[in-house]
Amino acid sequence: MRHRVAALAAICFATVSMSPVTANAAPGKTQFQSRNDVIEWMDKYRHKPEPARLPAAILTLSEAGALREPEAAAFQVGFAAGVLADNRRIADQLIEQMLRLPPSDQWLLVRAIAYSGLPSRKSKLARLAERMPGRRAMIDGYLSGKLPALDAIELDKSPSMLEKIRLQLGGKPNIIETSFGNNPELLDTLWGLYFATGHYRPIWRMMTMLPWSKDHDSTIRLNAGSAAKYTLASNAARYADVLAMLKDMAPYQEPDVKPILDEVIRAAETMDATTIKKVQLAALDELKRKGPGYQRDMKLWGYFGQGAIAVGCIVAATLSLTTLGLPCVIGGAVTSAAINYAAAQ
Repeated sequence: MRHRVAALAAICFATVSMSPVTANAAPGKTQFQSRNDVIEWMDKYRHKPEPARLPAAILTLSEAGALREPEAAAFQVGFAAGVLADNRRIADQLIEQMLRLPPSDQWLLVRAIAYSGLPSRKSKLARLAERMPGRRAMIDGYLSGKLPALDAIELDKSPSMLEKIRLQLGGKPNIIETSFGNNPELLDTLWGLYFATGHYRPIWRMMTMLPWSKDHDSTIRLNAGSAAKYTLASNAARYADVLAMLKDMAPYQEPDVKPILDEVIRAAETMDATTIKKVQLAALDELKRKGPGYQRDMKLWGYFGQGAIAVGCIVAATLSLTTLGLPCVIGGAVTSAAINYAAAQ
């Protein structure tokens, strides 16, 4: 993860007349020479927004092959969604330029629109359906509500006592197909949204997962809570604006959130996020060894194990966007393939 991505040839764009989009970018500042240029730009974007450069950034990442795996491109989805949300006046023009993505990568545009929260997002998706026939099923899913928008994705609830008894007796857990526990890459999406907007809401949603960092019954919730706790501490140590936001929000948090958030703030102020990582990895290991009494099926453990590996992955990736690349991709094609192979044997 620490190797630097080699410089890639910039994507050349056809000359276009000055529009509200291109007018927002300084001459010669629209294109990017490499994937690293895009990463550095995203790292600083919330302090110096340049929405006109979003299409060029996404197209450059596409050319670099960074959008091939949806789980690995969750940060980019959140970032694009945040830029669209904050720039409603030119959103249609930004979308039009991103339609130049190859069909294999157009899923990102569909999801970014769906996650943007724009009041007109459904009408925008409906208009694009004919122009992206390969993504028609995905678009229909968001239009019908079968695929949830980001704000509608549920937080995994702790099982009631009756549910725990049912599970102990051999019942199957109620697994929500799309949730923050079952889709840990959504944490990257929230970070992308924050880096694009600087808004408090994505940070707040991560904070609501902090009580899961002490969960003793579910590896799903413990994984998600551990990742949220560590990324908040690590990025707060690296970025002053993240730390300031956590401090501002701390006094108003629920009793089950505030003490854990105080731990995060102390770790960030003392540059000791590594301790949080060690504690959470130990908790994950203990729960995996002892087991919650149910969910012992190997395939489920393998799937949950992606989160445990992810916390270690976060160590390197969240230190700095410009130094090590985009925030940690939780899960990933290589890990998933290895686990699915073992579970199939």
